[in-house]
Parts: sequence; structure tokens; C-alpha cells
Amino acid sequence: MLVVTTPEVAGKRIKRVIGLVWGTSIRTRGFGGRFVAGIEALVGGRGESYIKELEKAREEALEELKRRAREVGANAVVGVDFETSEVLEGFILVSAYGTAVEVE
Repeated sequence: MLVVTTPEVAGKRIKRVIGLVWGTSIRTRGFGGRFVAGIEALVGGRGESYIKELEKAREEALEELKRRAREVGANAVVGVDFETSEVLEGFILVSAYGTAVEVE
């Protein structure tokens, strides 16, 4: 499955536009993770515990996007973008969306 942020796939011709596909993931740190993040906040610097959760959420959202694209008969997704936000306190929401296409 080709997944690109550009509106086209270099060297390929879009044969058919299928439509919008998306994937989402919501993750949170447990008590221990929030405790570690609190210590990281006191010390300053890079918040490794939150970065790891954000990376996991992004991967989960991307995998769901690819699964949905396969289900509708696509072999590529163009124009992919991510949105990240916090839902409630401590919940990370990541959405990935793009246009499912069939390329030659």
C-alpha cells in the first residue's frame, strides 16, 4: 500500500479515485506513565513517555487508514495528513486521513 502526503504518486498514474479514508487512535498513559511524565516535566527537556505514546497512536491511525483503503479496493492513498489533539485530560487523539486511489 503506497501512502503519500502528495496529491499524486511520482511515476504512477491515478487510474481511479475511490474516496476519503481515515484512521484514528486514542491513547493514554496509565498512572505510572503519567508519574514518569510528571518527573520529566519537573526536570525539563524531551517528554519521552508522551512521545512514545504519540508515535504508537500515529502508527495505529496509519494502519487503520491502510486497512480501510484496502477494504475499498485501493492500492494507494494520496494527500495523507495527520491531526493530533488532546481529548479529556491525558488522552491523545490522532487522526490520519487521505484519498484512496487506484494507481497503475
